[in-house]
Amino acid sequence: MRFPIHITTDQVTYQIRKAMAGETRYPLVLMLEPLYTCNLACVGCSIERHTGKLADRLPLEACLKAADECGAPTVSLCGGEPTLYPELPELIAGIIDRRRHIYLCTNALLLDTKVFDRIPPHKRLTVNVHLDGMRETHDMVCDRKGVFDKAIEMIRQAKARGYHVTTNTTVFKETSLEEIEQLCKLVKSLGVDGLLVSPGYHYESVKENIFLTQQEIHRKFKRVLELSKEYPMQSTPMYLEFAAGLREYSCSPWSTVTFTPKGWKKPCYLIGEEYIPDWKTFWNSTDWEYWESRQDDKCQNCKMHSGFEASAVRELRKSPKDMLRMAAWNFLG
Repeated sequence: MRFPIHITTDQVTYQIRKAMAGETRYPLVLMLEPLYTCNLACVGCSIERHTGKLADRLPLEACLKAADECGAPTVSLCGGEPTLYPELPELIAGIIDRRRHIYLCTNALLLDTKVFDRIPPHKRLTVNVHLDGMRETHDMVCDRKGVFDKAIEMIRQAKARGYHVTTNTTVFKETSLEEIEQLCKLVKSLGVDGLLVSPGYHYESVKENIFLTQQEIHRKFKRVLELSKEYPMQSTPMYLEFAAGLREYSCSPWSTVTFTPKGWKKPCYLIGEEYIPDWKTFWNSTDWEYWESRQDDKCQNCKMHSGFEASAVRELRKSPKDMLRMAAWNFLG
């Protein structure tokens, strides 16, 4: 299977329960940023995500309250660098107690000192290592030499210790198609359980000209779509076809909500127009219909999985053919 059976069944059960309650908008993933502190200053990352002070981190209780309030079955722990969060073992244990699935999104530099001997493998925990290319590209994006080699070694050790491990690769303007394929071959040889490839996160606060235009996304993701037939990619075929310009979707910004040291990020993971302290105000005051329409200038080149994977799934009911493709992709992939 593309995903462990318990992840698939929990997601499907959650969506059925929401549909039976008559809800058409609901979060599928909580992007939980317990801190903005980071041990890297990557060129494609927004400034607040690597300049935060550890003292300004979210309290453990606030993190668990956010998970309770939004109810999403999957929690993506990011930041900042989440392995720097002092209460990480307690946070992961608390989320597991709530029967949620965790993706620990990390640059992997501290897995050996902050995770391996403090947080045991668990079926609800996935270690998600960020790799933005092969050695030269990844170290350039991270603005530090040696990061790639350490990440690869940590992947090897994590797999040997029994962790469920995936990788996450961001495609930028300078990322070559050949390098994407090289990276896919490498991580497959390491035995990773899945890999995610997505267009560069165009954070509103990042001004560098490193992100892809829509035409560049289409060209590069036509090749990624081909590679998905050979490698265990976790993006659905429908989303990859969307990224390749072969189909069109409205956005589902409500499907991936973000809680940060500043509050709930409104309206979405990439655009921080406002930060709201409480969940109900954030959820009820956001003009979801406007952001779904993609009419805002900031949305024109966006093809991010955080906004469109849910759209692809939502549209499945309109196409029995796509439903069969999705089932084959997940259960036979």
